[in-house]
Amino acid sequence: MSTTLLVIILGIVEGLTEYLPVSSTGHLILATELLGFDAAEWAVFNIAIQPGAILAVVVLYWKTFWGVLKGLFKGSKGAFDFTRNILVAFFPAVAIGVIWGDSIDNLLENAVVVAWALIIGGVGILLVEKLANPPARPDIPEDQVGGAVATIGFKRSLLVGLVQCLAMIPGVSRSGATIMGAMAFGIDRKTAAEFSFFLAVPTLSGATVYSLWKARDAMVAEDMGWIGLGALVSFFVAYIVVKAFISIVTKIGFAPFAWYRIAVGVAALFWLGAI
Repeated sequence: MSTTLLVIILGIVEGLTEYLPVSSTGHLILATELLGFDAAEWAVFNIAIQPGAILAVVVLYWKTFWGVLKGLFKGSKGAFDFTRNILVAFFPAVAIGVIWGDSIDNLLENAVVVAWALIIGGVGILLVEKLANPPARPDIPEDQVGGAVATIGFKRSLLVGLVQCLAMIPGVSRSGATIMGAMAFGIDRKTAAEFSFFLAVPTLSGATVYSLWKARDAMVAEDMGWIGLGALVSFFVAYIVVKAFISIVTKIGFAPFAWYRIAVGVAALFWLGAI
């Protein structure tokens, strides 16, 4: 298989899975191995193409981001609450990444860890769906800066941020951890999903910058070209996925994603010869 085709495939996988509760990192690792490549050699690439998916959220929710930016200059409470909630939820991932970053990098090379995390995460989603009883979406005026995310509050934002740290284990799913965590703490499905989308912007940006900085001595111009292509592909795919995701989960919930995770995890364990 040519490098160009692999890059396009990985870009599609990133765009499809980044915002779904199925683990983009886990799928990228399994896809790389399935296609006959060493996942360890593509670990930086798989993180570096995330800006494409980040840009998809920024474009889709540009009115929200623009409204918050203007609100910060105007002293809007909604804008400050929105920004505080995102930063508070983002901080635990920064702390954990700095302290245990090398150990996390080692996990990124282990496809068996990914498979088990997919299964365990799927079971976790089913349990949250069954046991959690999130309220209806709050009645928020259309013109309120920051929307429903601004109403989450400091404590619940911090709790969601702590849960997000579980996603540093490849296969857990950042979006799955944050959405399920938010629902478990009494946040409605749609607001939980939107909070996960917005939280992805600083989290994925930080992970990308950190990974590229660590690998800066080994990077060459050709690598940046492949990263650019992968990010472009992931942008277009993620744009479509994010637009559809909210309407899907508000109608049918997250159980289908949980069963998908379990099926993929079990299949991966058989394929890897781990069971």
